[in-house]
Amino acid sequence: MTNSIGILAYGSLIHEPGFEIAPAIVRRIPCYTPFKVEYARKSYRRNGAPTLVPDNRGAHVAAQILVVDLPLCEAKDCLYRREIRKEGVNYTPPRTITTNTVVIKTCRKFEKIDKVIYTCIRANIEGLTAEKLASLAICSARKRTDGRDGISYLINAKKAGIWTPLSDAYEVEIKRMLGVASLKEALNLCRSGPQC
Repeated sequence: MTNSIGILAYGSLIHEPGFEIAPAIVRRIPCYTPFKVEYARKSYRRNGAPTLVPDNRGAHVAAQILVVDLPLCEAKDCLYRREIRKEGVNYTPPRTITTNTVVIKTCRKFEKIDKVIYTCIRANIEGLTAEKLASLAICSARKRTDGRDGISYLINAKKAGIWTPLSDAYEVEIKRMLGVASLKEALNLCRSGPQC
């Protein structure tokens, strides 16, 4: 496709592209990320829930290219606004990159799409272990009932076929800590129990 634009979705973007991106999607192309991904970032917008970010400790994971009917600049703006959850702002490449800086990067000629953009945010979980991820996920699930918690995020990632080196142990730890047999039970228990 000449001058085709895609957005690489490898986390919540698959299920929640946002109100600006969703109507512009003309096709979804299954693929794998060209970089490694892991549950290596605490999301403050999800009450500390672990989220997937580019990280060399991870794996190339199942993803989708959301082919959009948008000019490149507008696609970047929409993706940036969706990531920071703020309307009316446009993406400007940052001069300084910190732990919390959202960077929009571009892959050229990826999966036959001319330009594929994606968000790149740094990992911020120190001492990355399944136990730490499970604690963060449980705590976030005890604070939220809107599906924007760590356990719901993990459930949706599993549905999308996303697997990282920590995925299995992370799930096992959530179930062990809560004494349940499934992630759904874990989520229900967190929502009905005390907050962190």
